Amino acid sequence: MIIAIDGPAASGKSTTAKKVAEKLSFTHLDTGAMYRAVTLFFLDNKTVLSDPDQIQYAVNLIRLKFLKDQILLMNDVDVSAEIRTGRVTEFVSEVSALQQVREKMVYLQREIAKFQDVVVEGRDIGTHVFPDAKFKFFIVADVEERARRRYDELKNKFGDINFNDVLLDLKGRDKKDASRKISPLKKAEDAIVIDTTSLTIDEQVDEIIDIINNKIHNRS
Repeated sequence: MIIAIDGPAASGKSTTAKKVAEKLSFTHLDTGAMYRAVTLFFLDNKTVLSDPDQIQYAVNLIRLKFLKDQILLMNDVDVSAEIRTGRVTEFVSEVSALQQVREKMVYLQREIAKFQDVVVEGRDIGTHVFPDAKFKFFIVADVEERARRRYDELKNKFGDINFNDVLLDLKGRDKKDASRKISPLKKAEDAIVIDTTSLTIDEQVDEIIDIINNKIHNRS
């Protein structure tokens, strides 16, 4: 079974997907982490994003593997912490929009999901990666609430952060994700919308679990 969870940045979809997977004893396939890993590799190796040959060469060198507790290995090195740094965040939308990158990541994601139950979150999971997913959710939240969440997260990690800078960055990220030519952020027609503006993580997890259980029960 595949459960697809899409939505904009800082909507809570990653944490929600992880907790839903834990409750259902499914595998959590963190696609965002995969794209961040590619971005980190490109930055470290000074890959020119306007050069298709360099991009293809770099993509072919990347091997990704998830271990327990969401540890991500890239070419046998744990990059779980480094992919969350600001320099990766700054470029991940641009790298994620590259066709060669997306083709490789989608291939890997589909391979992983062939033989196990997964909860997958991203921006085009229900529309492109797994259009036949049994359950599709689209998580939304007011942009200022999402900015507050991101601000709190960054402040705890890095100290003095300006809220307005976070808000402007998030609005820019939304615009990039929604307007990119390849697999833009878009709600699948059959996706269920979950507005998390006034919900805690546990509340949105419970809402998704309830919907899944009710649909399975009604079909049986």
